[in-house]
Amino acid sequence: MANALLYYLIVINILTFAVYGIDKWRSTSGRLLPTGHKKAKQGSWRISEATLLMLAVIGGTIGALLGMQVWRHKTKHKK
Repeated sequence: MANALLYYLIVINILTFAVYGIDKWRSTSGRLLPTGHKKAKQGSWRISEATLLMLAVIGGTIGALLGMQVWRHKTKHKK
């Protein structure tokens, strides 16, 4: 039982980290490097804020925090 919980937490955190990265990629028209920021292409889909928060709530908190830092997603950017 403890192993199943550990595996679940590992998988949900990896998934959450990846989803934050995908959403950031979609918001910058395919660029993840901090070379400037463009708005998302008109009509392109984004992952909803509710989905991102739900992934964190169901066990992906570490993945969400790492995703926010690594991808600079939903954080204040230094100019």
